[in-house]
Amino acid sequence: MASTAPIGVFDSGLGGISVARQIMKDMPHERVLYFGDSANAPYGTRPPEQVRELSFAIVERFVRQGVKAVVIACNTATSAAVNELRDHYDIPIIGMEPALKVACDRGDRPDGTHVPQRVIVAATPLTLREHKFAALMDRFKADNVIFPEPCPGLVEIVEHGRLSDRDLVMRTLHGYFDQYDLHAIDAVVLGCTHFVFYREYFRDLLPSTAAIIDGNEGTVRHLGAVLESLGKLAPEAASGSIELDNSSSDPRIDALAHALLAA
Repeated sequence: MASTAPIGVFDSGLGGISVARQIMKDMPHERVLYFGDSANAPYGTRPPEQVRELSFAIVERFVRQGVKAVVIACNTATSAAVNELRDHYDIPIIGMEPALKVACDRGDRPDGTHVPQRVIVAATPLTLREHKFAALMDRFKADNVIFPEPCPGLVEIVEHGRLSDRDLVMRTLHGYFDQYDLHAIDAVVLGCTHFVFYREYFRDLLPSTAAIIDGNEGTVRHLGAVLESLGKLAPEAASGSIELDNSSSDPRIDALAHALLAA
């Protein structure tokens, strides 16, 4: 059994394109409908109630389009809305959360001991304020040192198409991270899909000993496992595709979305 129905992927703006790109890489036979809500970006500084309302409107749109699953390619929307969306809809709703477990598990040793990890979690203010992240942090903070770092300016740089402005990007990163002794940091978790586009900049900022971790691959693996368990993976003969749509009618946003997809 297989399904050629599309997968809906959405984000507050353009960051989730990094997840859609990962789906096309790892699941090349799938059809992806991507919706970026750039007209309402950023979500990370909005009240949770607004984020839930916006998320429901997007998922309702996807349901009308006949999707077989939805990926919330946005840590902020996941934090604010994933439980309510799962309660309301009978299709798989795949959320994202900062890959803190992956970062902390790097301290596990073959003899069963654990070396405490010093981890910075870079995310939006709302992601770091929500109960979902607090519960995640509670699982690991006893054996590790975790530094939540809100970075709203990084979202805005992507949404305004200034990702190639190296001086602006590095100045912004230094503004957030110069407070840390980065040589004592074991990992930085990119807890926002927008931040994946900064990976090379983070590599320049951080010492080579610090890992840079995001949740995109793990999210896509989970999506694949869920669809396989339901018998809804696309057949191998199917031709995969991606359609980009956005709540903003600004042609600059459309051009930027296609540029990020091709990056």
